[in-house]
Amino acid sequence: MNPQASEWKPSAAAAPWTPGGGVAVSAPAPAPESNEDEIDENDPLWQAVLKISEGDREKALKLINNPDELAAYPEIQKILEETGGDAAEDEELVQDVEEKAKIEDSMEDEAESEAPAKPVKEGDPREHLNLVFIGHVDAGKSTLSGNILYLTDNVDKRTIERYEREAKALNRDSWFLAFIMDTDEGERAKGKTVEVGKARFETENKRYTIMDAPGHKNHVPNMIQGASQADIGILVISARKGEFETGFDRGGQTREHALLAKTLGVDYLIVAVNKMDEPTVKWSKERFEECISKIRPYLKSCGFTIKTQVKFIPISGLGGANVKDEVPESECSWWRESYTTGQNNTDQPTLFKLLDSLVIPGRDATAPVRIPVLDRYSERGTIAMGKVESGTLRPGSKVTVMPTGQTYKVDEVWVNDDESIAAARPGESVLVKLNGARLEDIRKGYVLCSDPPCRAVDKIICQVAIMDMPDNTKIMTAGFQCVFHAHTCEEECIITRIFETTNPKEYTT
Repeated sequence: MNPQASEWKPSAAAAPWTPGGGVAVSAPAPAPESNEDEIDENDPLWQAVLKISEGDREKALKLINNPDELAAYPEIQKILEETGGDAAEDEELVQDVEEKAKIEDSMEDEAESEAPAKPVKEGDPREHLNLVFIGHVDAGKSTLSGNILYLTDNVDKRTIERYEREAKALNRDSWFLAFIMDTDEGERAKGKTVEVGKARFETENKRYTIMDAPGHKNHVPNMIQGASQADIGILVISARKGEFETGFDRGGQTREHALLAKTLGVDYLIVAVNKMDEPTVKWSKERFEECISKIRPYLKSCGFTIKTQVKFIPISGLGGANVKDEVPESECSWWRESYTTGQNNTDQPTLFKLLDSLVIPGRDATAPVRIPVLDRYSERGTIAMGKVESGTLRPGSKVTVMPTGQTYKVDEVWVNDDESIAAARPGESVLVKLNGARLEDIRKGYVLCSDPPCRAVDKIICQVAIMDMPDNTKIMTAGFQCVFHAHTCEEECIITRIFETTNPKEYTT
């Protein structure tokens, strides 16, 4: 404050101070806080305030320290007009207040600059893989997924005990591990997965996202949603007598899921023969080989290269054998010899080690960015969900949304829903905040691209393998209506022309 300034007196000519020195309507300038020792009992203003407060000195002190409330009383305004004031003193007071405000602002700026910035991670250097668990209903997909989370310490023992009690109350004692993934009460009551459940786990070498797809034929679209994001498919089949045959025979979902996994771009397929510890199986090598001998030709017909793309492994999803730890030789005497000699296309003893040994081809961090949009929502801006298929996405970069061609700046990138990172590499499932985008500008199936963006077309020429037809339509002709699935995109389409047909022996007509 200015030490030369004289004592402040209210002035009717003074205007309230505003940042930048602007002047508003006339009103008393802000009064410094008064205490009882500084009050002049003969001051007309004090006497008027005391009268308004009906002699209550505490109330009068509060009132005189509140200029806005004080100016509302006509008698106060009259006294201020009569006493007047020195405009120069008011100007000096305004300057002092502005000076003080500048000093406080500079102190705040210094404090902000000294405060440590929120750390942003470059991203975990371990490779990230998406796993989709597919197969016929009741093959044990949810139980296997839940046990993986339990074995990797992602679920505590108290929670498992609670699920055991809930499963016992439903007379389904073996379902308790499935409750980890099936969180909906309807799913738990019926023992059938409806939505794609998601969870994460880690090993020393890699990070994984589990997608537990529904096995019932009524929920195939949900299964497609999970498989479209997957790098590795784990086809779970049951070794129990009768269950494998039901899933693999015509009408079972084992066949359809395997075919969809291939057409949706799954790089590797691990056939996990589950329930090997079941009393009717007892880790029988004959039953294991019977199951894989039946499914192997079908997988080859789907387009899988058996020797390089398909792996076979016996497991117990409920007991955990061959999932994280190898099954004891006392229970399964033949498995060690099988994997050490490279039989069944694997030289790894457990599911975890088999997953860690797989190398996903075609991941190029230097290629243009491509992120198919799985979903979007609004939370202080529009946020798109998807998986980085190629390129490296960084906050501050610009992306083009295809097919609309709109360009937006990337404000922030998250993994694991809440972890902000400085770069997202191929394989990462990310949340991307787009500056200026409205919710209706981003839709499922759109693709976020860096330059050059991908092309958008309304007609394509493709080769189609007919595996099955609806009961009410046994022939495909021009005009046939169907749904076209590509990555996360789902579009209704019409076949306009059939150029040629080719039988399995490459005979063209």
